[in-house]
Amino acid sequence: MKRYDLITPEGTGDLLFEDCAIMRDTEKRLSDIFKSKGYCEIVTPGLEFYDLFNLNSNYFPQESMYKLTDNKGRLLVVRPDSTMPIARVAATRLRDMLLPLRMYYSQNVYRSRPGMRGRSDEIRQMGIELIGSGSRRADLEVITAAIEVLSSCDNDGFRFEIGDIGFFRELTAKLNVSDDIKENIRSLIEAKNYPALNDLLDGMGNNSITFALKQLPRLFGGEEVFERAKNLFNDEKIDKILSGLKNLYEELSELGYNGKITVDLGIANKMDYYTGVVMKGYIRGYGDSVLSGGRYNRLLSEFGYDVPATGFAVNIDAVSKLFKRSNSYKAAVPDIIVHCEDGYEMKGLLYADKLRKEKINAEYSVFETASETENYARSKGIKAVAYVSGTITHTTAN
Repeated sequence: MKRYDLITPEGTGDLLFEDCAIMRDTEKRLSDIFKSKGYCEIVTPGLEFYDLFNLNSNYFPQESMYKLTDNKGRLLVVRPDSTMPIARVAATRLRDMLLPLRMYYSQNVYRSRPGMRGRSDEIRQMGIELIGSGSRRADLEVITAAIEVLSSCDNDGFRFEIGDIGFFRELTAKLNVSDDIKENIRSLIEAKNYPALNDLLDGMGNNSITFALKQLPRLFGGEEVFERAKNLFNDEKIDKILSGLKNLYEELSELGYNGKITVDLGIANKMDYYTGVVMKGYIRGYGDSVLSGGRYNRLLSEFGYDVPATGFAVNIDAVSKLFKRSNSYKAAVPDIIVHCEDGYEMKGLLYADKLRKEKINAEYSVFETASETENYARSKGIKAVAYVSGTITHTTAN
């Protein structure tokens, strides 16, 4: 029988030294942004009951989740998403707290995606959830926080897109087709797969709704998008959606990120809990979005707590990989290494500790001889060696 004790499961991988340091630095960068805005950290279990992700709306297909059972035979899943567990917490343990709730998280999610080559089934995410406000001010707060996150990762090369899932929902609601077909339309629009989308919609007849849906993937760009969209389909609800999104876009334009903030009415996120404004963020060197989110006003009602909410998540793994690839991150090297002669081991440890208290990064040498310590220091790039015996001396490691 084949053994798997020397490899990791498909879609997972080890993080070593520099990778861990970059990830922690990225997390600190984002958590500093979130905490400065009044968000408090929350951690949810890695294991949840299957029922949490099997609500009436069926947000997560069961085949996309890793499942197991507990000692009572109850079905569990390894957390595939952070928003729904946080919604559960808000509706139960935090139900009596003053609204709005501002929470941020940094944790892994697990999704089974066997059809995706080079996939990651284990993804490190950070994000925020603002629960208890349906106001435009709340949308602005979350969206500007998302832009600040992208700017902190790639100030010159980020791109940020906004849309409104309501535009797609209002159009498909007028089609007399099954939910499965609507999902197929959604996925083709999001992938901007024009030929397959046209073929599918051609089978539903030639009318103003199918024509508008065919154009949806092309509705991206600047302010001109709104006029193009309005000319496609006139409807009171759709006009209201477009007017609200246009106002939001105009306000975001005041941030001064010329050309970096665009409108995309073809954003149709797979997570069906989104109900209004949606967003995606990109940084240079990564073909997919590294940030996504939006407004979800009905999700918490499924837990018996009918309050609006909005938020976003950032793919920390993707951002960290780009930092590493761009050589913008340098692994930390100790300032000095402390070598001690035989009989002076404890004195050497105490001296290394003294240096650390003075904010000097000091590594304690475990080598027996000075020459071994010096060779090690040169190989690792440590610039100085401290020699501890009856006296303490420093020298530069060449």
